Order: sequence, then C-alpha cells, then structure tokens
Amino acid sequence: MPFLNRLQRWADDRPDDTAVVVAGRHLSWGALRDAAAARTADAGQVSVLAEPNSVDFAVSYAAAVAGDRQCAVLDPTWPEQLKADIAARLQTGATAEPGPPASAELCDGTPESAFLIGLTSGTTSVPKAFTRSRRSWQLSFDASIEFFGLTQEDKTLAPGPLAASLNLYALSECLYAGSEFHTLESFDVGDVHSAITHDGITRLVLVPTMLRLLSERGLAGCVDASGVTSIICAGSKLDARTLEAARRWAPRATIFEYYGASELSFVSGAGLRAGAPLDAGGTGIGKPFPGVEVRILADDGAPLPDGRDGNICVRSGMVSNGYLWGDDGQALRCFDGWYTVGDQGYLQDGELHILGRRSDMIITAGKNVYPHEVELALASVPGVAAAVASGMADDVRGQRVIAGVVPSHGGITATQLKAGLDDVLPRDKRPLQYFALAELPVTDRGKVSRQLLLDWIECGDTRVRRLG
Repeated sequence: MPFLNRLQRWADDRPDDTAVVVAGRHLSWGALRDAAAARTADAGQVSVLAEPNSVDFAVSYAAAVAGDRQCAVLDPTWPEQLKADIAARLQTGATAEPGPPASAELCDGTPESAFLIGLTSGTTSVPKAFTRSRRSWQLSFDASIEFFGLTQEDKTLAPGPLAASLNLYALSECLYAGSEFHTLESFDVGDVHSAITHDGITRLVLVPTMLRLLSERGLAGCVDASGVTSIICAGSKLDARTLEAARRWAPRATIFEYYGASELSFVSGAGLRAGAPLDAGGTGIGKPFPGVEVRILADDGAPLPDGRDGNICVRSGMVSNGYLWGDDGQALRCFDGWYTVGDQGYLQDGELHILGRRSDMIITAGKNVYPHEVELALASVPGVAAAVASGMADDVRGQRVIAGVVPSHGGITATQLKAGLDDVLPRDKRPLQYFALAELPVTDRGKVSRQLLLDWIECGDTRVRRLG
C-alpha cells in the first residue's frame, strides 16, 4: 500500500487504457508500470521530487515510493537553496526509521511504514516535515472513494501543481482506484476549459478560487460543462457567488467541499447534489468522513458541548505519524488520542462548523474575531465578488479588523459594505477599514493569503485602494 499493487493490477488487466494525461501527453497503465519499474533500481531509500507537472512526475513518484522507500515532494518553485537544505536534512538521516535495503521490485511496502514526507509550504525558512504511513493513505483512499463516489469510468482533472497535497492526493487516489487522471503543466483557464470540452472530464478537484474563475468565464464563454458530474473543493469554504456560478456552469455536478489537513487527512465534508437548494454563507462544512470521529476540546483537553467553539480534534486511522522536524508542540497536538492542528470550530447537530486557524484569529479590543466569519459575511453582500479579511496592528485595540473586496461589477463603497453587514455580522466583528481589490491576494497554489493583503496595503500596491 498505498497504490502500487493496484497499479500492477490495472496494468495487467487494462495495459493500453489511459492512466495519466498531462497537457495532452498520455501514459497508459502498462507504460506507467513499466517506466516506474525501470526506475526503482536507481531510487534511493529517501527520494526528493521537485519537478513541475508532467507524465514523468507520475513515473518518478511511483518509483520513489516502491517497497519501503520514502518520498518528499517539494514545490519546484521554491528557492534552490531551500530545496538543497531540505534534501540535505533528509539524506543525513532525518527520517525516523531508515528501513530495510530498497528492493528493485515495484510493489507496496509494509502498511505501517512511512512512505510520504510532507512539507508545509514556505519560502523563507525550512518548512516543517511530517510523515504519512502507507496504511493511513489506504484508509484515506477508501474513505474518499466512498464519499466522493469515484469510479473507473471517471476522468479526474486536478489543474493545480502536483507538489500541492490536494493534487498529489488526487493523482494517488486515481492510481489506487484505477481511474484516469488529468492535469496541466500550469493552471490556465482556457486550457482547463479545453480539457473539459475535448477530453470528457467528469470530475474536477481544485481550490475555490480556481472554481470561481472557471465557472464565471465558462458561463461568459459558453463553455459546456454539462459532462462534469463531480466537483471537489478544498482549501477554504465555498461562498454563495462561487456556488451559484458553479451550479449554473456545471448543472449536473454534485459539488463537494470538505475540511481536512495534510497532517490529519479528511475530517468532514458535504455534497450539494445537482438541483438541491443552495444554502451558502454559513460556517458549516458537513459531517465527519467515514471512519473519522470528531470532538471539540478545550486547551486542557476537556470536551466542550455543542455550540461551544474550541479545538477541532480528530480520531482516525488516517492521521499522520507526526513531525520529523519543526514541531513546536502546537502544530500537531494530541489529547489522549485526539489530534488537532489548531483549527477552531464547533459542532452543532452533528455538523462541524469551521471558524479558522487560531493563528489567523484577530484579537481586537479583547474580542476574538475569525477572518473566516468576516469573509463569509462580506461574500453575501450584493456587489461583492470575493472578500478577504485580516488583522492590522492598532495601538489602541491591539489589532483592528480590515477587509479587502473584489467588486462583482463597477465600484462599491464602504457605506454599501457597512450597510450590507448590518443584519449579518455582529458590530464588534465588523471591519473598521475597507479596501477595493483588483484581484484576490493568492499564493501560487491558489489559496487566499491574508498576509499578502497586509503586504499590499503596507507597500501601496496598485492592486489595492482604500475605500472612504
């Protein structure tokens, strides 16, 4: 486990069927198996993979996790010195258990052995590193295939970088399930639309900012997405505008959103079936995944009742092994078998509600405000296409809540924004300053960055303008 024994089966049963497609280049199950097998003899006990999206990435990845090998997948855009520092740490014995000598056979290793070395994103310092066992990913595959309904007839497109955990997991899940996987060399709206139109894509795996672009431009350009039957989103909560656009663009699709973390795997999720009424704007993100238990615990580990917010804690067989380095005692905490990465939320009638990371929390005049709450409220205001909130240093309050909005059309005023929040957000959580944005501040992986918003404001970036 997690997927090489399955790969052997698909290569035996369907050698000429397509397994992986990257930017129009196809690789069959048989060709993928044979190319990966040819590389296993040269793969070391610990491999560092820092390659852009390509079919060669899939081959290298499969060879790098054969037997009891371990693989660290790095973002190829990280600085060369950072990648060299990580490689040096790994090659000098940073992995906890070196394991037996590497076999030349392309097969899965022992279930409890670590196979993937995950790294938190970072560009200025060495990211934290943690490991996942083969068994934890097999359990994750079984849970996600059941929850999302993945079949061998599906064609999955994950248009983001394979170095990102969302897309790497989608590739691995398809290899496990025997389902065709597609990606691009880099994200491009036109290329995604072409793949959907010409390659028969039935399933999209992506972050909400990508879904918004694809849906709105797809509607404007009359791109037919009626063949898409499943859309899977992670990274942040879907707002009402994105949901509405996606429903109109892909009317037959079930739209899934889920909460999880690289260290925890899947936690909870929900699926909006085609034709079901929209219920957007809240903090709820579904019920626990198959095989997952969720509790809300206080900082001392005491259970909290329904409706009380605290640490979202998980008990499942999918949780990572912990950190190789960089653990500050807070990144992955354990309360008697219940694990948390510090995300805050509450349970209500069995549904998990997400408030956000404790580290993102804004403390203003002694009041705790989660940016996530503010962003969801702003997204419901007419004239707002997207919103991002953050905390700015304030001599009197400690921090003050500020927000940037991308107008949906024309302009928007601070007065309109304030009026729109009157019945949506408590007064002590409302922003004190508003900024109009030409675009959302996002990372190269498509995730909204609240720190980047503050950086833009501080340096007077032309993409941000203060609203009076």
